Amino acid sequence: METIIHLIALLASLASVLAALGHTGYLALLNSAANKRAGGGPIADYVRTRWPVAGGTTVASLVALLFTAGSSAMDVIAIVLAVGSGAVATKALQSTRAKYRSGS
Repeated sequence: METIIHLIALLASLASVLAALGHTGYLALLNSAANKRAGGGPIADYVRTRWPVAGGTTVASLVALLFTAGSSAMDVIAIVLAVGSGAVATKALQSTRAKYRSGS
């Protein structure tokens, strides 16, 4: 049973890290494009307001990944932290993508 909890904690933490890094990477991409174009000031301002969310979710997901190295109690804490930070990062990424989606 302990091995299953550890595996779940590890997978949840890895998924959380991927979601948080995806959001951070998307913001970096938006910021780079906004700084290269004339009139990109409003987008760069928006990105600056979103960095704390991206940084916070990235740190929280990495802490959850570190917690998986501990006991079963730490694995449970890691699962809760990973699910929370992953959900926030995913929601933030979706809202940013919806705001700046181009094309159809």
